[in-house]
Formats: sequence, structure tokens, C-alpha cells
Amino acid sequence: MYCSGTDRYKGLVLKGDSLVNVIGGIHRKGLLWNIVLLGIALMISGCASSSEPDQARSKALGGSAGEVVIGAVWPFEKQNDQFHEGLQLALEQINQEGVLGGKNIRLLELDDEASTTKGMAIAQQLADNPAVSAVIGHRGSSVTVPASRIYAHAGIVMLTPASTSPKLTDVNSSYIFRNIPNDNQLGQALAMYAGETKHRNVAIYYTDDEYGRGLANAFEDQASQSGLHVVDRLSGYKDTADISRIVDKWKTLDSDLIMVATGAREGIAFVKAIREAGMTIPVIGGDALDSAEFASAGEAVSGTIVASVYHERGNSELNQSFRQQYINKYGKEPGKWAAQAYDSLKLLAKGIEEAGSRSPKEISNALLSLKGWEGVTGEHSFDAQGDVQGMNIVMKKLEAGTFKRLDEVHIPNP
Repeated sequence: MYCSGTDRYKGLVLKGDSLVNVIGGIHRKGLLWNIVLLGIALMISGCASSSEPDQARSKALGGSAGEVVIGAVWPFEKQNDQFHEGLQLALEQINQEGVLGGKNIRLLELDDEASTTKGMAIAQQLADNPAVSAVIGHRGSSVTVPASRIYAHAGIVMLTPASTSPKLTDVNSSYIFRNIPNDNQLGQALAMYAGETKHRNVAIYYTDDEYGRGLANAFEDQASQSGLHVVDRLSGYKDTADISRIVDKWKTLDSDLIMVATGAREGIAFVKAIREAGMTIPVIGGDALDSAEFASAGEAVSGTIVASVYHERGNSELNQSFRQQYINKYGKEPGKWAAQAYDSLKLLAKGIEEAGSRSPKEISNALLSLKGWEGVTGEHSFDAQGDVQGMNIVMKKLEAGTFKRLDEVHIPNP
């Protein structure tokens, strides 16, 4: 697909990619492997210049002359989740007026296929492009965290609308931003919401990965403060007999609520399994369950409550306008990722305008100075680490294949 104002590539690789592709062809996972790949990428990028790459880029892009080039990296074809549509709607609106005195934004849409190796290769390719000021992406934290180090080293502003791992902003970099609450904030919101219900004895089921552990830990940390008691916590099961043992145990422990910290596919399988085994108590879960895949999984998952960042029926004037424009353009309701994509590009455009420059350093300073910028997903400010502050968490309940808005939870700034 080729879109006006957009360059979309597939199969993008970095310089010296033979080495990375050989390594990437060996199917390995884990933090150590990501560190190895990251080290290789940074060594390659370090050969490009003896000067500090971030300073060189900001100097080259200083001022307002020329178009503004922004990368957008996402598993577009694998997910097909309205992210592209949200970007294009924002791009069309921004370029009608332009930025920096009428200049256009040129968007480079790149597909990382949800692969750490390919995501890092794309990050290096963007780092090698001296015209790039900023990048929106990636989706999964396992891709975004190592890729973000490449962007930061190259002096490119990176804004992720999706990756929730707290590790992303643990480094001291002024170039890394996130416009979605992290796992700590989402887990806290889930526990705060659950604490306002009649339920008290919570069993936690999580996937043993960065997302699952982080969300489960945050929920458990907040649970006692919200009047909840975590009676059990487990990850994984073998078969239906194992599920039966889990259900029997949770019934014995008087569990009256289950918190699920998994991706959509794993969440569907687990909730269906416990329902078939006779467990009928309510289920709550994180933002990963707020997906079309989960919503269409049938009666077994109906009633699940999730913490998210967006609902299309939000009553702000800005959201109502966005929703109508999206429906007019695409003939369907916007979902979470359409809204997040739209806000991401609009937010960067605001930072560029405030900076009066294409310089990533100036854009970063402008973003850090924004207070209460309003997007369709709510208000945005950033702390010194680049984490979003001020966004409310939207609680939604799945009914008859559709998520219905319940309430919003405000997370106080730390």
C-alpha cells in the first residue's frame, strides 16, 4: 500500500545486515539475546561518526527549513488494528495547515512484524537517516525497549503509544517518551477499581513474561491498600486436569475475583478453560485484553472487565469530533489503537510547533514542557523520565461482543 504523504516499506534492513540477519535467523528469546543484538546494532551505529550522534542530528535539523520526517513502526499487517488509519487521519489534518510555517510532515510507515530483530534493524535504518526527527512505535515492549536505545543513541525522539514495560523509561534519556500508562499505573488502576467493588479475595493468573509479571506485581502491590487480599498467584497450566485443580483450589480459597495479566490470545484460552471447569466468578484484566480478538471470543469471556485508555463513546468534544471524522473516513468506529495513533502524531506535531524546529533535542524539550495537552484519549503531560502523567484509566466491560464504558480511574502522579 502507498498512501499520500506516506512512504511505506517492507523488508527494511540495516547497513551490515548480513551479520544481524544471520544472528536473527537463529530463533532465540530472552533479555540476554536482546542485549547481544542491541550491542551489535550500537557498535554498527557507533562507526558512523566520531561525534555525538544526537548532537550532530539536532544541529543538522535545527530551524524550520524543509519537511519534517517522522517514522512510524508497527506490526501493521500482522495486527491490522486500525493503527494505520489513525495515523493517516492525523497526518491528513496536520498537513492541511502544516507545521513550522506550512511545512508538511512526511511519515515513513515501517512494518517490524512484531520481531525484535527486525524492529532493531528498522531502528538502525531510521538512525542512519539524517532527516528523521522522531519515531512513533513500536508495539510490544520486547521490541520497543531495545529499539529505543538505538533511537536515543542517534538523538531521535521516540514516542511509543503501546509499550507498557516500566523498563522502557528506566534509562536516563531525554529522547524516550510513552503516551500510554505503564504496567505500574495500569495494575494500580485495576486494584483501585476492584477495591471499590464487593470483591475481596483475588486470584491472579499471569503469563511469565515482562508484561504479565509487571502487571501482576503492580496489582498485588496496590491490592492491600485497596482492601483486597491476593489468595493465590500462578502462571501457566498443562491440561484440563491442571485447570480443574486450579479451579478447585481457588474455590477452596473463597476466591471471588480473578485478575488476568496476559495477552489477548492467552487470556481467551485461560478464561474459556476455567469457565468450562465450572468457575463463574468475575474476571478483570489489563489493557492487552482490550482487543477485537478478545471481544469476538464468544460468551465464555463475556463480562470481563478491562483497564484501557480509550472508549469511542467518551464525552469530550475533541473525542466526539475525532470519532465522527473517523467514521466518515473509514465507515467504522475507532478503536483504542486508532485513537492512540492519532494522538501520537498530533502530540509530536504540537511538540514540533512549540519547539519551532525539526531538532529532536528541541522537540524533546517542548514535549517535557507540555502541561495538560488534550488528546482524544485525555490529558497528557510527561514526567522527567518521559512517562505520561494525567491520563485517566478507562474501565470497560465486555457485553455481547462490545466493550461498554463503566468508569474512569485517576492515577495520582508519584
